[in-house]
Amino acid sequence: MKHYCATQTQALLPFPALVDMLARTVRDYAGGAIACPERTTIPTHDRGGVLMCMPTVGVDLVAAKVLTIFGANAALHLPTVQGIVTCADAHDGRFLFGLDGPTVTMRRTSAISMLAIRTFIHGHVRRVLVIGTGTQALAHVEALAALHPAIEVAIRGRTPERVARFCTQYATDRLTLRPELAEDGPFDVVITTTSSTTPVYDGPADPRRLVIGVGAYRPDMAEITPSVVRASQVYVDDPVGAPSEAGDILQAGVPWTDVRALAQALDTPPDPTRPVFFKSVGCAAWDLAACRVARDMQARVGDDAGV
Repeated sequence: MKHYCATQTQALLPFPALVDMLARTVRDYAGGAIACPERTTIPTHDRGGVLMCMPTVGVDLVAAKVLTIFGANAALHLPTVQGIVTCADAHDGRFLFGLDGPTVTMRRTSAISMLAIRTFIHGHVRRVLVIGTGTQALAHVEALAALHPAIEVAIRGRTPERVARFCTQYATDRLTLRPELAEDGPFDVVITTTSSTTPVYDGPADPRRLVIGVGAYRPDMAEITPSVVRASQVYVDDPVGAPSEAGDILQAGVPWTDVRALAQALDTPPDPTRPVFFKSVGCAAWDLAACRVARDMQARVGDDAGV
């Protein structure tokens, strides 16, 4: 079985193909063609780390992501998150390849946000605010550069120094990347990518602005102020996992009967006169989408093309 490193995995997952495949996979998942149980998380004995397992089974492929997350690894000059996504044929069980787990997570998570932009934004995207300066902020900047070149992306972070360092380090000629300014006007899209337990975005709900919450993945975390969530049409990528993970929605007290799945919006657009809040919690089915793209790319270019 071929194992692809982080750089090779990135090359196998171009954003245009990944977003298109996610749209197909979102529909498959909603229609019951993909089995995707909730993720399993097991802490280590010393509570210093966790093992996370995310299996999924489709009609064509079987995939499983295994990650380890150790918060103290930065001091040891080791990655905080390490892992692999294994992919097998659903018809005969042959293991086909392995992808770098953190890279798959970064790419498919930001690609889900791009699918939300394609679904909920009518017209051109010109100005985006990304809140956060970590790996998911970078993944979203890369996705925006690939799919929305020439736009303006402003960055908000904990300190001006972090923001300036991020903008300098990841500057690209495909878009304008700069710190958020006090005089900035309205943004078309706001994307939050932090692990904050208190809201980092409290701008007014506006039907001309899509708000995407990515970073908060536990009930005690919330990036978006409750008033914004309550005033919006609320959509989630995974209606199975969201009720136990989407702190932004839980803390806002929005009834789950009022929360819709992204799959529904793909075929039935929301009311354009009301704001939309899209909450992304992720699920293994999106890893399966990444495996589908990697399989197709592998078949097309093979190992001789640098992947």
